[in-house]
Amino acid sequence: MKNKFKRRSIRLPEYDYSKPNAYFITICSFNKQMIFGKINDGKIALSKIGDIVKRYLIEIPNHFENVFIDDYIIMPNHIHFIISIVGVQNFEPLRNEYQKIIPKSIGSIVRSYKASVTRWCKDHSFEKFKWQKNFYEHIIRNDEDFFRIREYIRNNPLQWELDEENPFKSA
Repeated sequence: MKNKFKRRSIRLPEYDYSKPNAYFITICSFNKQMIFGKINDGKIALSKIGDIVKRYLIEIPNHFENVFIDDYIIMPNHIHFIISIVGVQNFEPLRNEYQKIIPKSIGSIVRSYKASVTRWCKDHSFEKFKWQKNFYEHIIRNDEDFFRIREYIRNNPLQWELDEENPFKSA
């Protein structure tokens, strides 16, 4: 029996998310709980979970060939990063009736990352830790887009008072 409550994908249906490109990713904590750290004087002071989020993020290239993290920022309740898939990827079918996830795609990389952090949290007495479902992704189209996003990431802690993800933001 098929699940009648199938979640709608927010990804571009015809785009191959395993092909070489740069992608801007945002992942939020469940209910945007402020568990990754605190902003003090425009800088993030990471919590223990924030340290693990950072450690596992920078380890992604060790687990996925031809993938690297260009830039990132961990905020109190979300993370932003630019991830690049470079070089030649093995041909992988986009989808078939048995395989819903594209191996070596942005979706499979993010899912593995989120699962690793969650597993660590459960093994180290942070059983209540959860991620928000899904993630935001933007395909970086050109150098101008890339440098604008990189600047946004780098300045994000300085803009925390105005950030949409800040539940205590100033009006």
